[in-house]
Amino acid sequence: MRAAPARPVLELSAVHRTHGTGAAAVHALRGVTLAVRPGELVAVMGPSGSGKSTLLHLAGGLDSPTEGEVRVEGQSLRTLNRRHLAQLRRRSIGYVFQDLNLLAGLTAVENVALPLELDGKGVRAARRLAIAALSEVGLTEKAARFPDELSGGQQQRVAIARALVGERRLVLADEPTGALDSQTGEQILRLLRARIDAGAAGMLVTHDSRHAAWADRVVFLRDGVVIDTSGPLAGAESLLGSVR
Repeated sequence: MRAAPARPVLELSAVHRTHGTGAAAVHALRGVTLAVRPGELVAVMGPSGSGKSTLLHLAGGLDSPTEGEVRVEGQSLRTLNRRHLAQLRRRSIGYVFQDLNLLAGLTAVENVALPLELDGKGVRAARRLAIAALSEVGLTEKAARFPDELSGGQQQRVAIARALVGERRLVLADEPTGALDSQTGEQILRLLRARIDAGAAGMLVTHDSRHAAWADRVVFLRDGVVIDTSGPLAGAESLLGSVR
């Protein structure tokens, strides 16, 4: 007897996001329905302004849909108050921001450990896990450096370590290899893929079909609408031109 498919970690149901009202309204997303299951990495591609980052913000609970519903591990985000939503993000969601969002007054290891400490883990245990995460991205020797003492690529790797530290069930990455050379970028994608293969669910926003090839599925957005969904490499190469 065939096993039932695993319950999605992330579900978006008929999600719309509109900014503004009336004639000035901007429809960032229009009726997007999407599910991402454990062990699955979904790449999101599309031209600038197609709604990719908006989709990621909604998936991570950083923004709310105008219509529709977002669920993480079966929990509707609209039912959570601010405190419980922050708790869910700390425990279950790892987010690599396009602008990194590192805290300038904290060292690399403190930036990575912060979500764990905020969630109640002891300082020593949080630091131990943070050091391990920095080691995975090749930055052990930079643990005591502040962000302004690191290169752009090193800062990006710190941000990735922060997203992967702990037992995050959902990893969201907005162009996570943008400031990295090709070799380091491949290392980061390998780490992301390993976390997904270990049972997390992931969503990767990228413009690069080579990066989309690491995904199990590619979703193409245009003007806030999902226009196609394909397998990883063939779909990315054949349809990329149509979404530019």
